[in-house]
Amino acid sequence: MTMTVYDELVARGLVAQVTDEDELKELINAGKAKFYIGFDATADSLHVGHFMTLCLMKRLQMAGNKPIALVGGGTTMIGDPSGRTDMRQMMTPEQINHNCECFKKQMSKFIDFGEDKALLVNNADWLLDLNYVDLLREVGAQFSVNRMLTAECYKNRMERGLSFLEFNYMIMQAYDFYHLYEKYGCQMQLGGNDQWSNMLAGTDLIRRKLGENAYAMTITLLLNSEGNKMGKTANGAVWLDPNKTSPFEFYQYWRNVADADVFKCMRMLTFLSLEEIEEIEKWEGNRINEAKEVLAFELTKLVHSEEEAIKAQESSRALFSGAAHADMPTTEIEEADLTDGAIDLISLLVKAELAPTRSEARRNIEQGGVTVDGEKVSDVKATFTKDALAGDGMVIKRGKKKFKKVVLK
Repeated sequence: MTMTVYDELVARGLVAQVTDEDELKELINAGKAKFYIGFDATADSLHVGHFMTLCLMKRLQMAGNKPIALVGGGTTMIGDPSGRTDMRQMMTPEQINHNCECFKKQMSKFIDFGEDKALLVNNADWLLDLNYVDLLREVGAQFSVNRMLTAECYKNRMERGLSFLEFNYMIMQAYDFYHLYEKYGCQMQLGGNDQWSNMLAGTDLIRRKLGENAYAMTITLLLNSEGNKMGKTANGAVWLDPNKTSPFEFYQYWRNVADADVFKCMRMLTFLSLEEIEEIEKWEGNRINEAKEVLAFELTKLVHSEEEAIKAQESSRALFSGAAHADMPTTEIEEADLTDGAIDLISLLVKAELAPTRSEARRNIEQGGVTVDGEKVSDVKATFTKDALAGDGMVIKRGKKKFKKVVLK
């Protein structure tokens, strides 16, 4: 018996909470769901946190359902308090519009916005023209403050102080759902599990105002085995924009996930069939690194293209074997950096930003954490000549994940 679309979402570990499961399941399986997901335009690129949502939209669209991607030109003006302990920075309308345009470009890689296949809307179009008194009478009257204050998204903020501005966020999000239901017949909202309260506010508003049923489904947040959100590195978010996170760095992020997270990420994010993933799960011991390569390749292909995924994979393999490769992050050394035609390893580590200070670089070398072209170097006095840095240069690696190609300019 073939698995239904909804059953596959559950089997992949994507579904967290749903309202009216039987009805929602029926709509999705029949390809009759018109659903929306909101993206607040708080940056000029989507990141890994949005990635799973985009993959889910793609899966549902492939099954005949119709996605509405909503960029929050209006709600971004307020800022979502969910999961935050502080208030977001206020952004200018120009910044927000610029970010919305960037989102649209990136989403087009995942979602087919062809005729009647999907919609892209911006809630600035209806939220910014609302009359405050009308909104209070029309919508505000339907909300109980007592109930709103019990919502998870406000609880965290009550101790630190919740601004009235943010208190309105739930009302705005509920109004979005109500507007999309009326205008486009959108009967379902999907979003991260931290959005549950806001989504229920929308289904409730539609029921009170229109006497109609609407549905909500939340997606499991992508957490690693330590319970932290995935998609963050020491340098910040892992972006989908190649100018902010290169395809090579994007590939490396997934190539380096913890062993415990590989198969979960494969199920939730790739379009490999569950049968293929089950086969890969049987791989033993060292083959876990092969599984990580499969994961990294599939995701880089999805976000950047097959060509970029092949380049990133070749660079990554070159890194692991100690060979230099064209697409690797590179530091250029000038003749002026050399003393008597050579440069010491401590200086190279600092120049390549692999160690913040000379003493830290020295400690890394002494502890055996530095390799040059795949060979461990534990001599703090090691130096490299002009010839070693010429041509393709050499790959210096500190620890498991930090590396640079160093070449003479």
